[in-house]
Amino acid sequence: MIICFGAAGFWLLVFGVSFWRDRRLFRNGIFLVLALMFAGLGVIFALNAVSDTAARLLVLAILAAIPVTIAVLAVFLVINGVTMLRREGRRPANLLSLAAGLGIIGLVVFGIAVQQLGWEPLAAVRSVLIGVLTYISFLFVCFLAYAFVYSRVRSSRKVDFIVVLGAGLRGSRVPPLLASRLDRAKQVYDRALRKGRSPVIITSGGQGPDEDVPESHAMASYLIDRGVPADRLLREDKSTSTWENLTFSRELMVARKPKYRRLIVTNNFHAFRAALTARRAKVNGQVVGSPTATYYWPTATIREFVAILYTHRWLNGAICLLIAAAAISQHL
Repeated sequence: MIICFGAAGFWLLVFGVSFWRDRRLFRNGIFLVLALMFAGLGVIFALNAVSDTAARLLVLAILAAIPVTIAVLAVFLVINGVTMLRREGRRPANLLSLAAGLGIIGLVVFGIAVQQLGWEPLAAVRSVLIGVLTYISFLFVCFLAYAFVYSRVRSSRKVDFIVVLGAGLRGSRVPPLLASRLDRAKQVYDRALRKGRSPVIITSGGQGPDEDVPESHAMASYLIDRGVPADRLLREDKSTSTWENLTFSRELMVARKPKYRRLIVTNNFHAFRAALTARRAKVNGQVVGSPTATYYWPTATIREFVAILYTHRWLNGAICLLIAAAAISQHL
């Protein structure tokens, strides 16, 4: 019990130091989850010291909840995937929640089949899948936990620039997803005005092949229509990705104020990855998120996590290979 609580305190301290130095780090989520895991084990051992029966019941309840959670999650993801296809179209990015739900079901069926067949090569494949997916699931939990924490930490209101990251247009019209970002930016801007400051809003986004105008121009028009003075707006109309949104906007800010302070606005599901990207691009500033439709969350969250995995693909690939090798060695 003491060891578990001590380990929890150690990882919590590491988390606090890392968070204080830079909150835009994925490893902060790993430190946080490790602290929570050891704290949970400590609670179980503490309960066992008081009542062995209560501790056993708690452990059994946790173990029983695992298959139930997996089943509910699989069904939910499949239903959400169908909803995404109906509302957002059959683009590959919209298939993620459906693919994840079907993948969970397929893995369960495969595991049962291997158990019945008892064929060693298939058992080795199952061990590899379980090992790799356990690792990825741990990272996903870290991502969800820290993204939740990051989104609720208030950033400094003393900003010189508010950068709004672009998203796709419908012709020349601002869709609801992008409108949510712009409305959030205006809230930040209005709050700054009440504090006696007048930051500049930078709308960032180039023109895609199916768009009538650059995203930044449509975004600026949206804000002007809602009362933001035109002279408090800058348009960055060359970017085609989050990385370019951030780096091209930085050029505009440095030209006007080298020691700038800025706040970045995007949708809440994208906020943490945008913060990670800002750090890699050596861009000063934190990120705040705007509301997103509930049905859009699962697919968008999975997409963000996959993008983060891909960013660290060599490290994650090496770890997965080591896990696979260890799993296979058990069946030789």
